[in-house]
This record gives sequence, structure tokens and C-alpha cells, in this order.
Amino acid sequence: MALVFAAQSGVSAATTGAATTTPASPPITQPAATAAKRPNIVFVLTDDMSSNLLPYMPQVRKLQSQGMTFSDYVVSNSLCCPSRSSIFTGRYPHNTGVLGNDGPNGGFDAFHNNGLERDTFATALRAKGYRTAMMGKYLNGYDPKATVDGQQPYVPPGWSQWDVVGGGYKGYNYKLAHNHRIEPHGNRTKDYLTDVLSKKGQSFIKKSAAANKPFLLEVALFTPHGPSTPARRDKHDFPGLKAPTGPAFDKLPTNAPPWLARQRRLTQREKNTIDKKFRKRARSLQAVDKMVGELRSTLTRAGVADNTYVVFSSDNGFHLGEYRLKAGKQTAFDTDVRVPLVIAGPRVAAGSTSSAQVSNIDFAPTFQRIGGAAASSRADGHSLLPLLDGGPDAGWRTANLIEHRHADQSPGDPDNHGGESISPPNYHAMRTNSYTYVEYASGAKEYYDLRTDPDELHNIAGRLGRTRLAELHDALIRLQDCRGDGCWSAGHP
Repeated sequence: MALVFAAQSGVSAATTGAATTTPASPPITQPAATAAKRPNIVFVLTDDMSSNLLPYMPQVRKLQSQGMTFSDYVVSNSLCCPSRSSIFTGRYPHNTGVLGNDGPNGGFDAFHNNGLERDTFATALRAKGYRTAMMGKYLNGYDPKATVDGQQPYVPPGWSQWDVVGGGYKGYNYKLAHNHRIEPHGNRTKDYLTDVLSKKGQSFIKKSAAANKPFLLEVALFTPHGPSTPARRDKHDFPGLKAPTGPAFDKLPTNAPPWLARQRRLTQREKNTIDKKFRKRARSLQAVDKMVGELRSTLTRAGVADNTYVVFSSDNGFHLGEYRLKAGKQTAFDTDVRVPLVIAGPRVAAGSTSSAQVSNIDFAPTFQRIGGAAASSRADGHSLLPLLDGGPDAGWRTANLIEHRHADQSPGDPDNHGGESISPPNYHAMRTNSYTYVEYASGAKEYYDLRTDPDELHNIAGRLGRTRLAELHDALIRLQDCRGDGCWSAGHP
């Protein structure tokens, strides 16, 4: 049976009580990991996928029905490279030092220069005898043609197979680093990147199973990130499909912070463009959904499906018209930080849901525990295995940290989205199952009561008393300064 985690559109209601003693870390239970053969892991990571695209992915919905859905999964930073850095290491951005997609504190250069590649879930599992494969998108700024540490193409430590592309957003005409040689791909139908990665992933599974070796496979896509190029077979799917227009569409929150308050209403032309973008995003995910089905079928044929965790998620979410914002991310709104997480695997109850406050910093400790490796002492996150094994949500952290460092986006940054994307000023935020609290470097604040205002349309920070604001500020400071095990206690404000 596979394991699935996915974020849903609803928000669990919970009340906050008086301060209590911080619960101890959940006990580590890993019956599957103590078996004669360690479980395998297949991790499919999309790029910029918002939860409102799940209805167009039948294979992922099937995965949900056979595994666990995490309804309150939140990323530590709603930008590609900082989020992926947290995924690889289990550390918050303030501890990785990767705060953007490029520049001295961003991108592949920062990740590499900070020595983070020497302590990832890949290095830990490789040391335990796993075959490990990284396929697709690594980190912004990685170039297969560049020489790094005397290697060209460069392959980071921890990976036994490396099939990584630099700028693969267009889906065609790219260069793929296959270990230490470059494979050029053109504009033929068979060159479509998602399909190429699907075939390579299937081959890796079959070879690993035949060798009787445990394995970890990460397939990281460039879709549905713009330009959201679909496979040619899918380019006419969903004719007439329009973007969802929920309560937050083209509407400002009351008492919006200054950077947001200046946004004007969307024009009809802009709304039409949003519909086209949403349609392309849904089309581009059809090949990803097909790949999920193909990888799972390959696991079954190879006889390893029952001993494999299948994980589906995204590096961050995406807004498209909500709060009068056109295409983009980087805000603390749920549209951008609360994304799908689906996991299916050994001992995971079919069709189950967890409302625990989990984060992308939890991936690395989880994968390491599955493989029988000790979690890094520098990891800020915790293994999800106790939750996957059916343990209670009670006692899990109650708050997640969201960080954002404003960056002047270069014209070539794909996250510019044609100049539409707006990067908010610097902020730190705390997301619980009952509220989102944001502090900007400018002093502006936001507070949304998710129990009564799940669409985050009423900023009531100005109505909170000084004592409550001081409590929130102190709790947020503890999170944004935390390191390692200290983040667990800081996550219980």
C-alpha cells in the first residue's frame, strides 16, 4: 500500500488554550525501518503547485485514497530555492542561509558555498547503502555546463545517479546532466522533459529492485511553473477551464498592509490572462499525473510497491488573482504556503488525514528515519513516521515558521512571471491551525483568525491587545532564532 500526504483547501478548527508544558518530541517508531530490508522512497516534487490543481490529477487523488493527507502542511519559504534547501536539509532558511533564488544569499551557489550538500537526506541514505537518484530540477542557478569543484557536470555528494537539468521550464530544448556527461535534448515529442524523467525514474526503480538494494528516487519537476508548457498530447485539454474565483479573488483584506493595500482591482483583460494561465497549469500537470501512475505501476511490477513510500508535494504554492495579486507567490497567505503533501506506504492507513502542523523541514528527518539513519543534529524538523504509523496529532508542534527576504528580482529570474510577480517586504510569520500572524520589518502586522476567517480577508492585528501582541511577538522571535532541537520547543507557542 502506498502512503500519501496532501494539503486540502479546508482549515482544521482548533482553539488555543492556556500555556502548557512543551510536549516532548514524539517517540520514534519505525517498525518498517527495522525490517530486514529498508523501505524505498519515491518523492515527486512539483514546482509552484497550488492545492486548487489537485482536482485535475486523478492519479494523485488515487494516491490520497490509499495513503495519508496532511491538511495543514506549510512550507518554510514560498520561494523555490529556499524551500528546496529546507527540504534537502531539514533546516529553516535562517539556518541554511539560502534566502533567495540568486545573489550572495541565494540559489545553488549559496547552498554549495555554505557546505549544505555534505549533510542532506541523500548523503545520510547513501551512507546506509541506499541507491539514490536525483532527477529534474535541483536548485536555481545549477548549470550542467558549469565546472564546479573540478567536475563538469557537477554531481553533489550523496547521489548515485544524477539526471538534472538547469533551465528546464520550457519543457524542450534543454541539456541534462546524466552523471558526469551532458545529454542534449531538442524539440521532439519524445524530448518532453516530464516524460524523459518518467522513463529514467522507471528504469532506476527496475534496476534498484533487480539489484535487491533499497533506494530513494526524487523526481523534481519544473511544472506547473510558468510558462507551464504541457506535453503536446495535453495542449488542448480542459477547453474553457477558468481559474477558481473564491472569496479572496480580486479582493483586498480589510486593513491590508501598505504593500498590498495599493493593489488595484483586476481588469477584465487581466482576468482573462489568469484564466489562460490556470488552464495551462492544469494541462502541464497531466504529464506529471501520468508519471505518478507510471512510477507506481513500475513499483508493483518490480515487486517492491508494498515496501515503498510514495511522497507527492510541491516546493511552494501560488496565487493567481487572490488578494488582487496576479501570478506569483512569496506571501504568507495560505495560497502560497499551504500546499499538497500526500504520502502512501507501509503501515499508512488508506484514506487517512492528519491535521498536524507539518513543514518542509520534516522531509529530511523522515527520509533518514525510514532509511535507518540518525537525523542530522542540525535539522530543525522532525520525523513524520510517528504520524504515518497512526500516532495522534496531539503533541506535535502547533506552529510553523514562514520566512521571507525581499529580493530585487533580476529580469532573467523565472519567478518574475513576466514582471507580474510582486515580492512583499521582508517578513516573518507564524502559521498555526487557528491563526496566521505576520510581522514585517517595517513594523506592519497581520493577524488572520483561521477559525472564523479561513480565506484570510480580515486583518485584525489592530484589534489585539498589547499583551496578546507581545505574546505573539515573543513566540515568533523564538521561532525565527531557533536552531536544531530548539525549534521543536519553539514550535509550541
